[in-house]
Amino acid sequence: MTEFIRKRAANAKDDILSGITVALALVPEAVAFAFVAGVDPLVGLYAAFMIGLITSIFGGRPGMISGATGALAVVMVNLVAEGNAMGEPSEQLGLYYLFATVILMGIIQMMAGVFKLGKFVRLIPHPVMMGFVNGLAIVIFLSQLNMFRDASGDWFSGAQLWTMLGLVALTMGIMLGLPKLSKKLPEALIGILVVSAIVIFGNLDVATVGSFIRDGGGTGLEGGLPQFQTDIFSKVPFNMQTLSFIGPYALILAAIGLIESLMTLNLVDELTETRGNANRECLAQGGANIVTGFFGGMGGCAMIGQSLINIKSGGRTRLSGIVAAVLLLMFILFASTYIEQVPIAALVGVMFMVVIGTFAWSSFRILNKIPISDVIVLVAVSALTVIFDLAIAVIAGVIISALVFSWENAKRIRARKRMKEDGTKVYEIWGPLFFGSIIAFNEKFDVKNDPDKVEVDFVESRVSDHSAIEAIFNLVNKYEEAGKQIKLKHLSEDCKVLLYKSSPKFREVIVEDIDDPRYHLAENPEAFTKGLSEYKF
Repeated sequence: MTEFIRKRAANAKDDILSGITVALALVPEAVAFAFVAGVDPLVGLYAAFMIGLITSIFGGRPGMISGATGALAVVMVNLVAEGNAMGEPSEQLGLYYLFATVILMGIIQMMAGVFKLGKFVRLIPHPVMMGFVNGLAIVIFLSQLNMFRDASGDWFSGAQLWTMLGLVALTMGIMLGLPKLSKKLPEALIGILVVSAIVIFGNLDVATVGSFIRDGGGTGLEGGLPQFQTDIFSKVPFNMQTLSFIGPYALILAAIGLIESLMTLNLVDELTETRGNANRECLAQGGANIVTGFFGGMGGCAMIGQSLINIKSGGRTRLSGIVAAVLLLMFILFASTYIEQVPIAALVGVMFMVVIGTFAWSSFRILNKIPISDVIVLVAVSALTVIFDLAIAVIAGVIISALVFSWENAKRIRARKRMKEDGTKVYEIWGPLFFGSIIAFNEKFDVKNDPDKVEVDFVESRVSDHSAIEAIFNLVNKYEEAGKQIKLKHLSEDCKVLLYKSSPKFREVIVEDIDDPRYHLAENPEAFTKGLSEYKF
């Protein structure tokens, strides 16, 4: 018991220190994404607090950090602009349409959790994961380069540039060197504190969190507790016109949010060698967005960069996320003056170290050792993540992988032919029979030149879908139209039932055997899952 308490206490220390580091890194991220979406910085900060707190308590992945994200902000900017155009400029209706959309987005995400759609993230192939990680690292790196611009958008130069680079390098050096001296100290937090002290006491003229907010048009971090947005009900008409406007946005935001959250969950699973609950995370993300919408937040999902900072800083339990969220609120309420003095360079240095740790450098080493199709998927997902966004990249990667898989399996259909003593020609089918292999399957048969009696044996084949059933049905009709007798052997029970329903004549064509295969066709997801569990690969 003493050893158990000691381990928990030690981990609690790591979680608290990691939470502090994450809270500091959350501030400029949330503010930046609020500016991207075209809303006040406090809208982004409130979202980071509420979503971070709720998902940390109820989510399916302890140690994962959620908040306002750029992937959602780039979609929200059009929503806010179109919403503002619906009323007078002084009304700012876009903000309230955003809140309503976030609420609907949360409902959709909760429905995904209720129907257990989160498990499908396990179907994402490894090349897609690796491409996503590499693309993500590039996106994080490119986003940090914007911190090297002034308020007018011009790149830093001269002493300003060298000072910025020096502070970034110092932060990275501390994070690299400190673990060699002591692994008990949180290197990211120490790096931020040391560089902040140098800037404050050295009176250096560099960009800080406060100047970053003011340059973006904000007034500061100071604010009160989130307030229930009663104006949503008076300013947003709840009718079909509103639903047709916010519905597509809510659906897109829900999809992007879930994909990014579940991909992050998978990544954290691999880093910690544990397993999270994808469906529970869907429910938590949805519930958090509903609450956030009602209390004036811009919505969000899992933050990959902050999650990696948390994991690499030692955060492993729900406590780290709770500490980060609560501290963020404390910054808003009581410590805004101090947090605004943190130099942007220190936070950029932390994010650069995250980029180095995130990028799958091993992908360069294995490029000439994996199939060319996997290389294409890896590179395509990386590029699409940078060019478009995570959701498009992952969906495209899964589609490419699925097409490659179908193509490869379509070529594996074989037919061994032999003659029985009574003159019956036997076709022994090998390989999967599904929509992709139908053409190759049909090419195996010579209806015109075959003898009057033909037997097709499916003992070494798997009939996988309705297209395969249709191919068998058409094959039987071809032989009967040619005036020849055909028998089918070793079909599964599902296959036989469907053929019996299509035509009574199949009761005479199909041969019943006690060793018929026991698997299910992919007519529905439950049958497919059950069939996979029973089929011996």
